[in-house]
Amino acid sequence: MRSTLSHTASPVVDRRDFLKSSLSACALAPLISSSHFQLSSSLNRSLTKDERDGMTPAHVIDELKKGNERFRTGKMTHHDYLAEQRASAKGQFPAAVILGCLDSRVPAEIVFDAGIGDTFVGRVAGNVVNDDMLGSMEFGCAASGAKVILVVGHTACGAVKGAIDDVVLGNLTGLLARIKPAIAATTYDGEKSSKNYAYVDAVAATNVTLTMAEIRQRSPILADLEKKGAISIAGAIYDLATGKVNFLSA
Repeated sequence: MRSTLSHTASPVVDRRDFLKSSLSACALAPLISSSHFQLSSSLNRSLTKDERDGMTPAHVIDELKKGNERFRTGKMTHHDYLAEQRASAKGQFPAAVILGCLDSRVPAEIVFDAGIGDTFVGRVAGNVVNDDMLGSMEFGCAASGAKVILVVGHTACGAVKGAIDDVVLGNLTGLLARIKPAIAATTYDGEKSSKNYAYVDAVAATNVTLTMAEIRQRSPILADLEKKGAISIAGAIYDLATGKVNFLSA
């Protein structure tokens, strides 16, 4: 399915002012590359509306990939979270909606090196979608202007293991039932057991793909935005061992 700026010893420039000037330049010269944009700010300011609106869905996905590369190589942006909090207090213009798993080892803002105000994030075990999550995505994209919906599963997912093992436990039972279609839809040669991590990961990837399809099917609003090119609906798997987010092919 559907990488950072090199820093030299030159004096520090306000990145946000640079972004604004880049937008103006793009209006005059459309051939200028949009690769100067960056989700995470080294000067600790949130995205403005003009900056976010100047991004394409493909550019937002590219910036998420760059952020993950900074994270996994230990070159993350320095964040002054208090400064970001103050800068975003009167408004927010996130570029992406990320649906991730409840798992404590996959905090989306950190693994994508994004700042406060850069992304909407929803988390639920097994990164499944329901009416409330769909409504939140519609708010994030149709009402607020985010350009990407990214469904992020991960390796060794406990919810996927639970679905494979037919775990029954209160309200968790119904949640795991949302993952079970991915079990049936996964083609795998080998031991189909929750103890086989390769199989678990294969089901997790299928679950992400099916969730993307469910978003399109259950939300005509989001499906229409994607058809018009206003947003992209993408999927990825986060590797707990390496810290790398692997985007799934279309």
